Amino acid sequence: MENETPPPSGNGSWSPRIIAFFCNWCTYTAADLAGVSRMKYAANTRTIRLMCSGRVDPQFVLEAFARGADGVLIGGCHPNDCHYGEGNYKMLRRFALLQRMLQDLGIGAERLRLEWISAAEGEKVKSVINDMVKKITVLGPLDLPGKCADWDREVTRLEPSVAPSQPPFESEVTHA
Repeated sequence: MENETPPPSGNGSWSPRIIAFFCNWCTYTAADLAGVSRMKYAANTRTIRLMCSGRVDPQFVLEAFARGADGVLIGGCHPNDCHYGEGNYKMLRRFALLQRMLQDLGIGAERLRLEWISAAEGEKVKSVINDMVKKITVLGPLDLPGKCADWDREVTRLEPSVAPSQPPFESEVTHA
């Protein structure tokens, strides 16, 4: 792993956009360790620091995809190591729910990843990010905003172009 080179991060061709929600106490600290240790990993990730992985609301994940993310990475403390007691178990339950929901939405559960990374595991942050970038690159762009625009155009095309003669809720009763 020492000589592992990061995947390319955008030299004119498409490169994945990954949003990472990292626990302040463990995974974010590990990412900081990777940075100060000058470990090389893909620059495709935008990190959002939260106090606990248990604070990742499912809406945050859905919003990340809706705003153009190709993948979402969630990092938290190892089980039984959470600074808030059970936050990582809360995240684990939400993760299972999110995977099913993303699959049902047609996004694909493989675009969401949960990792337990302690503060001393800077090398693991590097390998997880590089691995996720490679996997998302193989999957290709999600482009959910573009798909939504296509769906909107399709619905607009399917709607009748003839306007009704009167508003649908206007009363038929005339006043004398």
